[in-house]
Amino acid sequence: MPDQTVLITGAAGFIGFHLSQLLLGQGAAVVGVDNHNDYYDPDLKAAREATLITNPHYTPIKGAVQDPGFLDAVFAAHRPDIVVHLAAQAGVRYSIENPRSYTQANLMGSFELLEAARAHPPKHLLMASTSSVYGANTTMPYRETDKVDTPMSYYAATKKATEAMSHSYAHLFDIPTTMFRFFTVYGPWGRPDMSPYLFTQAILEGRPIKVFNNGDMMRDFTYVSDLVRAISLLFEAVPGQGDAQDGDSLSPVAPWRVVNIGNGTPVQLADFIAAIESACGIAADKQLLPMQPGDVKATWAENALLRQLTNYTPQTVIADGVADYVNWHRSYYGQANTFNK
Repeated sequence: MPDQTVLITGAAGFIGFHLSQLLLGQGAAVVGVDNHNDYYDPDLKAAREATLITNPHYTPIKGAVQDPGFLDAVFAAHRPDIVVHLAAQAGVRYSIENPRSYTQANLMGSFELLEAARAHPPKHLLMASTSSVYGANTTMPYRETDKVDTPMSYYAATKKATEAMSHSYAHLFDIPTTMFRFFTVYGPWGRPDMSPYLFTQAILEGRPIKVFNNGDMMRDFTYVSDLVRAISLLFEAVPGQGDAQDGDSLSPVAPWRVVNIGNGTPVQLADFIAAIESACGIAADKQLLPMQPGDVKATWAENALLRQLTNYTPQTVIADGVADYVNWHRSYYGQANTFNK
């Protein structure tokens, strides 16, 4: 019998799928919630879930986290020990086109989750935030104790709001809560709106790739397997009330903290593209474009707190992670090894 039950929202998503696989492999029971929306190809989500349901300890539940009462019923039925809230409307640029979907999924969805946790408290609640909350900050690497008062996209603003909402619930209702900030996650089964897919698909088809800010950008790319291992290790790092120390990201008034999860080694966009070109065996035709609204020039995670809490930091170098992604991309999408014009 599994020794613990973990509820994961967004379980058919990119990160949720990998986290579910890891936990099932470790012997946990996983209750996976996802609404399979059409922000990107639902067939990809269905394929991820089809892999998960081969394990008898995986329970899929379809539904939208923002629907009133839905999560309360899930919590009441399954009484999870650990809850990982990953369900969200993602993407910086799409938040300019459709901000209402971010309000519904990210704000109302998080509210419904917090209400369910209030009624049925887990041992530890972990919720996803993003490096985008650092916004216009220019001092790097980003530290969890830095101010996050200048979000540059509505997506980032909803994630900052989620952090504040979770802190208030942790304080008022004594819910041990960890917010983790992701830094440019990539890897197999990644979303088709993300740069690894967009670059790889265009290169294999002989189309130009769009390179924003003329390529003068830097990202702290974090391989998805490293990310989900870090999340699972944080399960045992349960924040306690009143334990804050100078320089810590733990609240002095609530069992709540925020933790960066990043590789800690930023990579120039040109080097990331070069890794994809090498894995594909094809040189990219680059279309240089200006910076897109809402984007930031660089991200870089200070991961000392993650290391302190878990004795772990992400390890995968960009060449290895990109090669893994491109191999998966060719297999899943049926691409030939080389593009033939």
